[in-house]
Amino acid sequence: MKKKYICLTLLLAFLLCAEGVEAQSRFKQLFQRKDRVRRERGFEVKKIVKPDSTFMVDSSLLSRVVEVQPSPSPKADSVVAVIPEPEKSEVRPYNPYLNLKLTPSAMDSLVASWSESQSALAFDKFFADYIAIDSLPASSSSLPDSVYESRLKALASPIQLPYNSIVKNYINRYTDTRYGTINRILSLSQYYFPIIEEELLRAGLPVELRAMAIIESALAPTAMSPRGAVGLWQFMPYTGKSYGLEVNSLVDERRDAVLSTRAACKYMSDLYSIYNDWTLAIAAYNCGPGNVNKALARAGEDCKTFWDIYWYLPPETRGYVPAFIGASYAYAYHKSHDVKYEPSPLPLATDTITVRRIMHFEQISSTIDLPIEMLRKLNPQYKLDIIPATTKSYALKLPTQFVTRYIKHEEEIFSKDSTYLKEYINPANIDKKKLERPGFVYTVKKGDTLSGIASRYRVSVKNLMRWNGLRSANSLRIGQKIRIERGL
Repeated sequence: MKKKYICLTLLLAFLLCAEGVEAQSRFKQLFQRKDRVRRERGFEVKKIVKPDSTFMVDSSLLSRVVEVQPSPSPKADSVVAVIPEPEKSEVRPYNPYLNLKLTPSAMDSLVASWSESQSALAFDKFFADYIAIDSLPASSSSLPDSVYESRLKALASPIQLPYNSIVKNYINRYTDTRYGTINRILSLSQYYFPIIEEELLRAGLPVELRAMAIIESALAPTAMSPRGAVGLWQFMPYTGKSYGLEVNSLVDERRDAVLSTRAACKYMSDLYSIYNDWTLAIAAYNCGPGNVNKALARAGEDCKTFWDIYWYLPPETRGYVPAFIGASYAYAYHKSHDVKYEPSPLPLATDTITVRRIMHFEQISSTIDLPIEMLRKLNPQYKLDIIPATTKSYALKLPTQFVTRYIKHEEEIFSKDSTYLKEYINPANIDKKKLERPGFVYTVKKGDTLSGIASRYRVSVKNLMRWNGLRSANSLRIGQKIRIERGL
């Protein structure tokens, strides 16, 4: 869809340029014909054109004063004819940045800049146009409950967003900037929410379901739970495969923002068709329909909503729907709580290339000077930096300004396969590469606990102990270096 809008924009610019040039050509021919007639009648024609006038689409033709003198004749007097300024053309101003003489690479850069600015504008415009910002104090402790309740009601949604003390606790948690969680989520949402919203709308689901990705993964596509759920939507391997996601040693499409969101849409559609209530469907996404059905059975026949069966649900699920409401509130009303955020760490203008040959990220990075870390961030589904396009094609996402460069150097990129792929022929080398996946080192500070570090970086305490050879979770000391693996 994005490509279609870009093509239409460029086509419109071309037609406007062509229309303007054609109009100027007609005016020029008109003046030349008038001058020829005057010469045939025996007059000399001298043209005085206003300096710096040019035939450009972005300006109407300037008035031209033509001084006309007759041929030498005792009876002829000099005549000055003023040709009136033609009516202003309705042609739009010519945009020099859409010049058709630009190279394809320059066009890519131009489209990327345009797309980035449009995306940023749309992000800000949503809050300006659809979220009513009041002048109440930002401090959560000073706001009466009626304010929260009225704000949630103002988010008119097919999903019930009630307010109570449980919801208030989650609102306070998500609007608390001390840990930087909501700030980081808002930054990432500029990239991920347009992707998620497009798939939700295509599936006919409420766009407010996007907040589930905040609860599930904090918008981290490589997030992994202690139980093995992975990705933005935290699919378990079996569930992901049952909804068409490829999960193996090289590719994990649970990490793919587009494909995993499509799978989540299918799953949510199925759950809603069972319960016909969004709060129950959201709860079932967390704990499974079996646990929701048990809770409904224990609560009695008259209980039909999440809040009716609240005390019969698993403890984790009891907080899931309130967290969903809290995250929805924090996203919509972050400005009312003075929550600041940085620009998106990922490029907002991207495009997709279809890859039909096995390829390593280093082949691309070393050829078109695109940092391999950016390739990993845009394509986290390729666990070992390899696109295994041997029997089927795969998608590769690139920043828009690098697409033409990739196409231009595609053969050179493919020619490097023997250099970067030879080590993966031996399965033992693949296992070795898994152990070399990038991570980082955290320095233990005063007050840190292993469980706190694990929660902060969304890993398990068991993995932290395994990665660092720790025998006890209570043996941390200030200044100790803790290795945290990412993307496993």
